[in-house]
Amino acid sequence: MQNADASLATATSLDSAYVMPTFARFGVEFVKGEGAVLTDSAGKQYLDFLAGIGVVSLGHRHPAVVSALHAQIDRVWQVGNYYHEEHRGELACAIAQLLATTTDEIGHVTGSTGTPWKLFFSNSGAESNEGAFKLARRWGERKLGGASGIISAKRSFHGRTLAALAATGQDVFHRSFGPFPPGFSSVELNDIAALEAAVSKPADGADAVCGVVLECVQGEGGVWPADPDYLRAVRELCDERGIALIIDEVQTGFFRCGAPFAYQLAGIEPDVVSMAKGIADGFPMGAVAARAELADLMAPGDHGSTFGGNALAAAAGRATVETLVSEKVGAHVIAAGQHLARRLAALPHISEVRGRGLLRGAQLDVPIACELVSAGLGAGLVLNRIGDSILRFLPPLVVSYEQIDEMADRLAVLIDKLA
Repeated sequence: MQNADASLATATSLDSAYVMPTFARFGVEFVKGEGAVLTDSAGKQYLDFLAGIGVVSLGHRHPAVVSALHAQIDRVWQVGNYYHEEHRGELACAIAQLLATTTDEIGHVTGSTGTPWKLFFSNSGAESNEGAFKLARRWGERKLGGASGIISAKRSFHGRTLAALAATGQDVFHRSFGPFPPGFSSVELNDIAALEAAVSKPADGADAVCGVVLECVQGEGGVWPADPDYLRAVRELCDERGIALIIDEVQTGFFRCGAPFAYQLAGIEPDVVSMAKGIADGFPMGAVAARAELADLMAPGDHGSTFGGNALAAAAGRATVETLVSEKVGAHVIAAGQHLARRLAALPHISEVRGRGLLRGAQLDVPIACELVSAGLGAGLVLNRIGDSILRFLPPLVVSYEQIDEMADRLAVLIDKLA
């Protein structure tokens, strides 16, 4: 216990002295993980229902990813994108096949569109969205007479770089950091009339529209789903106007919602897809993909990344994606997600459960989300909140029914105490 206390105290002291205070960290130091369980420096175990903010898709220390990283460490780590590397092409091929997948409205795979996709590998979701915006603007330059406006949805979140913030439809993230790159605007989600009006007649001084960017489930906004009929109507509108449809799958991709990508649940196919988080089971990686018609408008020098898709990241990503597919994780996510939703809906003071698969938001009728997250650590639960009345659940995709039940039982006790 003394060593554990010293370890946490050292971490806290060093963070305070040398790390920017952009996160309000809890007084816990995690030192080990396995599956959906984390262990802190004192040896206490926790059920993890955050998964590194939706990242650890296969669970902590999955053997396939551990093996792939160990093997690659003994070969080469980084040579740069001027050269070919092992795993990068294989990973791009595997993701391209997932992007072309068709599913039913639940997420079961039904076939393939056959659409050719090409990818650019990045390091994060924000970088992936930056690449997506560049692709849309290149499309607008070449195909739409120089159109450069991009429309997003209110309550959206697309990252913390300046262009990604400009696309983010939440004022709370904009404070102090303007001016932002021009050309971005937002309308209400699930309001096709508002989007059509914005596309048809841009606001005074706004550019003609080249792209629409949407999340199928607004994770950081409070787990608000886009209606499937709305997504289909947006696809039709973009087709009519020749506008690029960008779907931000950073939080919803790689079977988080049951299907390989959440847009497939609505039976649509976008033009550009941004992704990150679950792509490499916690190893930092992202990607932006585009249909070949758009992707081939980019030329050497138009975009780049020093570390994007390096050998270690590609090895981790390839192992993750291939394992997600071979272990049929999507089927488990569909069933486990339904079980999670049922258990959450039965808890006291939860008025609504939203989301898809293993991305769920629980709306509380009392503003105790902050207290629940803090108390959850004492009860061995890693929880997450959006504001003061929404709990967000992003467990590893391999979480078991028993772990869901144990979490729900512990959470019920906490709600009774705090409500």
